[in-house]
Amino acid sequence: MFFLTILLFSYLQMPQQIQKITANGKEMLSNPKLALVQGTLNVVMKENVTLSCLSEPGSPPVRYTLFKHNQQVSALNRSDLTPALFTLTISSASDVGEYKCKAEYNNSSGGKYSNSLNFTFIEPISKPVLSSPTSQAKEGQNVTLSCFSENGSLPITYQFFKGKQSISPQKTMQKREAAVIFLFIDSLSDFGTYKCKANNSFPNNIKYSNAFNFTLAEERSHSQPLIISLGLILLLLTIGFALAIPFFIIPLYKAKKFKSTRPSIGLTSTVNAEESENEVIYSEIEPVKPEEEYINFSVIRREEEKGENLKLQYWNI
Repeated sequence: MFFLTILLFSYLQMPQQIQKITANGKEMLSNPKLALVQGTLNVVMKENVTLSCLSEPGSPPVRYTLFKHNQQVSALNRSDLTPALFTLTISSASDVGEYKCKAEYNNSSGGKYSNSLNFTFIEPISKPVLSSPTSQAKEGQNVTLSCFSENGSLPITYQFFKGKQSISPQKTMQKREAAVIFLFIDSLSDFGTYKCKANNSFPNNIKYSNAFNFTLAEERSHSQPLIISLGLILLLLTIGFALAIPFFIIPLYKAKKFKSTRPSIGLTSTVNAEESENEVIYSEIEPVKPEEEYINFSVIRREEEKGENLKLQYWNI
């Protein structure tokens, strides 16, 4: 029974084996394998990469064609069972993308396609910048440091150092943003030189940042706020006095000066030379104000002295 089962199984498999061997008089091709022989899938400008395409089993000669996004790039005929090698030069961003190869016999329809390889263009990173919101700190204070590289293909990996000693694990940023760490200034030994480094998938591309130093913040004395307050008060008083001069002091001074130089108003008279001697003519009397202790008036008296001009005398009471 077991022998009959094996015989039946062999009989059923014979047509398929005969078909694989005898299709178009050649062995049927399998799906070829596309592999990277030289270079990496992360490529840089002007980089050369080499791809191999091989279908096994197969009966030579076999035609291999390389495609990029379904567009033919190159084709090779192999007369033996060695792979077809395709060398590419990445000269621009348009050279990256998905690649496939196809294996087929000459003058035959169809063919088999390989797996795909996807190339990614990478850009070297620029020198990172290390910075902090504050450059001064004191003992017992929390501070932050940020490291950022403006250019370069993502992801970018950052690491922080104090001197030559690492002070943080590596931080890989998938977005275009800075890596940040928090530090506690515990003692004066924490005031030193800090740096950070950055790298990405670009080969041999590790760059270090500028050096950054925290300086010790000076402690303010308790008398400083009092001195500042007194200075502000003095400044306000000076400004107030300067404003008072044109609006109050100068008008008051002018008023007093005008009052002291004002002419007296009292009894006046007009005298004609032809009028008789000792004749007095009163013309006006100013009302007496309550606050004044005396009033002024003038008496003009005519006296003839040897035909000379009139002489005026004034009396104040």
